[in-house]
Amino acid sequence: MLTKAFTSGNMTTLRNAATVRHYVPGGCENGGGIGRLVGYISGTARELGGKHLVTDTRGARWSVATSPLHLLGAVLMMVKDRIVAPARIHHIHVAGRGSTSRKLILTQAARFLGCFHVLHLHDYDYASDFAARSPRQQLLIRRMFQNADYVVVLGQRDHMTLTTLLGVDECRIVVAHNCVSDPGMRNVRVGEIPLIVFLGRLSERKGVKELLLALSDPIMKELRWRAVLAGDGPVEDYRRQAADMALSDLVEMPGWLDANAARALCARADILVLPSHAEGMAMAVIEGLAHGLAVVTTRVGAHDEAISDGETGIFVPVGDKDALAAALAKLVSDPDIRSHLSSKGRAHYLKHFSMNAYMRSLENLYEAVSAPRKKRVGAP
Repeated sequence: MLTKAFTSGNMTTLRNAATVRHYVPGGCENGGGIGRLVGYISGTARELGGKHLVTDTRGARWSVATSPLHLLGAVLMMVKDRIVAPARIHHIHVAGRGSTSRKLILTQAARFLGCFHVLHLHDYDYASDFAARSPRQQLLIRRMFQNADYVVVLGQRDHMTLTTLLGVDECRIVVAHNCVSDPGMRNVRVGEIPLIVFLGRLSERKGVKELLLALSDPIMKELRWRAVLAGDGPVEDYRRQAADMALSDLVEMPGWLDANAARALCARADILVLPSHAEGMAMAVIEGLAHGLAVVTTRVGAHDEAISDGETGIFVPVGDKDALAAALAKLVSDPDIRSHLSSKGRAHYLKHFSMNAYMRSLENLYEAVSAPRKKRVGAP
């Protein structure tokens, strides 16, 4: 949810607000969790009579050679918008590493053109990324965040990063917990083999190594279950690791799934696991709550702002394969605990992470962005 002074208003705001353009590395389909979130935003906006446009600033992760062309296209699109739609809000999504380099260029263009623009920070550890940069880069990054009309962050940790490291005025920072579209209540699975799902890039940062070790633990081998680890990355390497652990018949790795396929997978699952070493606020965790899955994750990033241990999910220590195996075994073997976490997690999602409330808050934020300068750009 968005917090600060942007939680009032009604849905008619969506229909009357100026069109918003989102700038996303990889767009909705190749932008990972950021793309998934923006896809939900743009889809919900269409349902409510609004319009959120999406511009890819990078291209697919594997197409490095074409990335500069996507960035140039994004800048040219911003120039065009400045001429034909001067009141448009430019919602720029940024993470660390190459994403920051691209957004330094894009936000400089926004400032030069006089565009309304919001920065939305998505990163698993932006403070460390910032600390590793040269003094000149740090100066440019501080200016980028300080000159945005507003900055949106995923949780309180990033809020502190902005105020202490980047010098952003607290009154221009908005905390926005990731939200997902409501998939509806899932059918209760009775008497079926429990299905464990993982959604995210297959990587060490996401804890896939510990997850495979946990699934191969003797306490798990004694139980009946199946698992699907869905995501991009070095899939073949992890398939070989699973085979070496005699997990090939139990663990499926289909690669990256689009939003519809991920939703279908969650609809037939029981447990969502994400043993990450670092996160901002993982979309997978919110997806798990929305689907009424028993969520097992780590206390990283803003996860403790979304999960209450033992009530709406289970926390395990980062990198602890034994604790992870014990938590999964407990859920696989006890349907009552799964049912408790399912109902509590689903209710928590409906109360705090619904897209309708998120969209109302976004539109109030956009009103706050454009209000001081409307007369200068001729907005209605």
